Amino acid sequence: MAVNSAIEVDISALTFETLDKIRGYLKRMIDTKGSDLHIKANAVVRARIQGDIVPLSGDILSKEDALTFAKELLRTRFPEFVEKKELDLVYPYDEHTRFRVNIFFQMEGVSAVFRVIPVKILSLEELGLPSILKKFTQLERGMILVTGVTGSGKSTTLAAMINEINWNKRKHIITVEDPIEFVHKDRKCVVNQRSVGQDTYSFGNALRAALREDPDIILVGEMRDRETIETALHASDSGHLVFSTLHTLDAKETINRIVSSFPTEEQPRIRLSLASVLQGVISQRLVPTIDEKRVAALEVMVKTPYIAQLILESRDVEIRDAIEEGREIYGSQSFDQHILELWNDKIISTEQAFSYATSPSDLKLKMQGMGGKIQSGQKAADTSSFDEDDIFQIKKD
Repeated sequence: MAVNSAIEVDISALTFETLDKIRGYLKRMIDTKGSDLHIKANAVVRARIQGDIVPLSGDILSKEDALTFAKELLRTRFPEFVEKKELDLVYPYDEHTRFRVNIFFQMEGVSAVFRVIPVKILSLEELGLPSILKKFTQLERGMILVTGVTGSGKSTTLAAMINEINWNKRKHIITVEDPIEFVHKDRKCVVNQRSVGQDTYSFGNALRAALREDPDIILVGEMRDRETIETALHASDSGHLVFSTLHTLDAKETINRIVSSFPTEEQPRIRLSLASVLQGVISQRLVPTIDEKRVAALEVMVKTPYIAQLILESRDVEIRDAIEEGREIYGSQSFDQHILELWNDKIISTEQAFSYATSPSDLKLKMQGMGGKIQSGQKAADTSSFDEDDIFQIKKD
């Protein structure tokens, strides 16, 4: 892409004082175990700590300082930023901490969000994830999807699964990411990681090329468009194990989102393909805990002949019941089953359990069936004190 030479940056003229100040805020966020730093022109610097965005200082970052910060951060990529109006990159803070950064223009000037990327890749056991996820990594072919809203831990879960394969199998792994977050060193596997924009033009291009690069496992950072979805389905169908993510809430919505990406006349074909290749869907929600941390609540759909039939026959609404019924035999679980477990183990409060449940009223009945005594904040309470209006208000808030 051609850029205007008038916006090129003279690096020798930069003092990097503004970037040093931002690094100070990053350090404060790291120390308080925050997840995201928000930089905005004409505003105070804020951080997301335990799910809430809070100010780190009363000092206003001027429009001019925000622009200087962009130049100091991007250096020779600044002209590209001006052309594209937003950029993704990875910023190495030190040998222990890296950040995924999105920097963009908005009406007040420059803004940026820094997301912490842990350097150490935690194992599935260290993350406390269900044992069925390890079984997914042992598959030879098919598609595994990890879904959830932004910031729900999808990348962390995927990294743990790729890490499991890397240490235990002799395979060729190709990842296509935007940008690369977790860096995987070759263990038993050969791992090639490609960054969109730097190593390839698009997810679709990289995925098509990957099919000619002798892969066993392909990780697609996100299935953003119909072309990428189609190619990922083809890769799964042709004998590869494909991992990817979608910004969907649960398995039912995931299947619906994929199918609805295609014209009506093509949707039966896509359902047939999904029923064949989709091996599992892992959906995540981060729930605040009683001790003011956060824990991942997971819905895990494991493909069974019955679920394949539901997908094929467009009976997506029945999938959640099928997931719950398959817990003992197949290792699947619904959100409400996992939330009930977290509540029963006194990890989350009743208010948070109702707030994050798929069906709060059903969850209340299950709680009462387990004895009725609950842990609400730091105090014991009784589920009988919550009526339907209470549950609705909690969920709405």
